Amino acid sequence: MQHRLLAGIVGLSLVVAACGDDSSTDTADTTDTVADSTVATTEAPADTTVPTTPDTTTPDTTTPDTTPATTAPTPDTTEPSDDELRLLSLSPALTEMVFAIGADDLLVAVDSFSNYPPEAMELPNELSAYEPNVEAIAGYEPDVVLISGDFTGLGDQLEPLGIEVWDGPAATTLDDTYAQIEGLGELTGNEDEAAAVVADMQADIDEIVASLPPAPEQPLTYFHELGPELYTATSDTFIGAVYGLLGLENVADAAADETSYPQLNAEFLIEANPDLIFLADTKCCGESIDTVSERPGWDAIAAVENGAVIEMDDDIASRWGPRIVEYLQAAADAVQAQLAAA
Repeated sequence: MQHRLLAGIVGLSLVVAACGDDSSTDTADTTDTVADSTVATTEAPADTTVPTTPDTTTPDTTTPDTTPATTAPTPDTTEPSDDELRLLSLSPALTEMVFAIGADDLLVAVDSFSNYPPEAMELPNELSAYEPNVEAIAGYEPDVVLISGDFTGLGDQLEPLGIEVWDGPAATTLDDTYAQIEGLGELTGNEDEAAAVVADMQADIDEIVASLPPAPEQPLTYFHELGPELYTATSDTFIGAVYGLLGLENVADAAADETSYPQLNAEFLIEANPDLIFLADTKCCGESIDTVSERPGWDAIAAVENGAVIEMDDDIASRWGPRIVEYLQAAADAVQAQLAAA
């Protein structure tokens, strides 16, 4: 749980909720904004085409593929040839984006928390984003390493080896997410695919928001739980902005704490009496409506009393990739159910 909360508080750039469960990821999103995701210009990678099947083999030194960059090769399970861009991802969120835009065949390895889509786990995945091993990374001979915030000075360590770093910090807005998806499209030559992913996300989000009933005179309130220690996220975080699309009011905003990821106490929450509780600690910590209901005094909270405790997916909650649409839909369903019961 320490990794999960630390990552959220210092920027959640690694975004892998290290709560001890192999399916979990970082914690919630950082307060770092994403201006332009950039690649250190040490040595520009060659343009290439991108097959659609994930790599599962180890790096080799086979003869470079001479297929023109404009010709899409037949999908297979081999890794990029020597004249293709070789990507290594140390960010679960960026890994999801690479797969979403169909550039997954350029991946030669991912970090240990890149667990989605399932095909990502077929790649070498023993690398740590918290304590990157430069020698192990270099062993995969990547052209570019994808990271979400360089808190370890990895870029400076890889530069002498001719390995570039593409930094996509944890998003604070959906526009940040769109910019990173499009940036990865430019990096991989999959601009059209990236544009399509962004367009689909925008259309789906607009549809979800439009499907909501008229907002009540008194907005529904909510608590987003990162862990049983009652760490949470305020409205100025990425996940807070997502809830904001649904017209919800965050009880954590009233907390006397300067951080965007404050730790609340039970007395504060009982008094705040949120209408909805979203649990983003179901995988990491085994929290559920049953465990929450057993907490002393929590049976007096409206969300608990009315069965409005929603078990969310930790991974999606802590990442800012294309699956945030699924998260928004789940939250919207909970809002509609609550309004219908009012």
